[in-house]
Amino acid sequence: MPPPPYGQYPPGPPGYPPYPAPPPARNGLAIASLVCAFLFFPLGIVLGHLSLSRNRGNRTSGDGLAIAGLVVGYAIATLTAIAVIVTVGLGALGIAMDADAGRSNSAAPDTAVPRTTTPLPAFAPPAGLGANCQYPASTEPASKSVNPPRTGRVPTTPATVDATIDTAAGAVGLTLANGMSPCTVNNFVSLAQQGFYDATRCHRLTTSSTLRVLQCGDPTGLGTGGPGYRFPNEYPTNQYRLADPGLEAPVVYPRGTLAMANGGPGTNGSQFFVVYGDSQLPPTYTVFGTVDETGLAVVDAIARAGVKDGSDDGAPATDATITSVRLD
Repeated sequence: MPPPPYGQYPPGPPGYPPYPAPPPARNGLAIASLVCAFLFFPLGIVLGHLSLSRNRGNRTSGDGLAIAGLVVGYAIATLTAIAVIVTVGLGALGIAMDADAGRSNSAAPDTAVPRTTTPLPAFAPPAGLGANCQYPASTEPASKSVNPPRTGRVPTTPATVDATIDTAAGAVGLTLANGMSPCTVNNFVSLAQQGFYDATRCHRLTTSSTLRVLQCGDPTGLGTGGPGYRFPNEYPTNQYRLADPGLEAPVVYPRGTLAMANGGPGTNGSQFFVVYGDSQLPPTYTVFGTVDETGLAVVDAIARAGVKDGSDDGAPATDATITSVRLD
């Protein structure tokens, strides 16, 4: 056969079949991204981005894993952010509610108390009544310079002691229950004799249907002041066992009752309140006397003028400054 161009070379041997395409390279970062997305999502997100950027332009079997890791990581990050926002919001709301509830650290309780007709318990003198009155220092300093009362045994006789609170609105006559709450009367008399109450204003008036009291005895006029010491409750709290659920159930503090305000067990100081209308309170406010009818008429006049800001709990609109407290 003549050579080309006059003829053709015989066909050569068949070519080898093409090699199969190599499998895509595996990417360890992609696998790590997906795993870390569940265990620690910030690291999963970082590894996912590193995996994709490292193989940009080169298809790898890890691209899908890296993308999946990013999706899972960002989803968990979003849910975490939402949970943090909700938690912080609820926490802030709780703090605001607690702050509002604690507006006065020596106060009669909230006005929203279930109605009851249960009277104060009958008085039965507990063992050791007045045998060891103690007035330890409180964490808050005294709002006005004063010495603590005498400690130890105090007399329970006479059973009653007369006193008068002179105010800008008129005189309020008191009968102090020395035979029932001797440590409390001892404290009140000591503060009165040292002039602690002089020129202090009654800072709180409540006018709701379940709580009608005029609260006094704080030199700061803010409801947060006191004498720099504290002492435990007496009657009616001492008529119950410490774990008695009755201590949380409201009873009727009748009109004319003189009682101590407090911020919790064992926090009595100088603040007290006059009940000018039957009020619903748990039996955790020491009763230490009564107010005469002339004095109640003075308090009634203050109550009729209402609260300064128009609410049912706040500073009275009428000047109720105490000018002095004297023993009769």
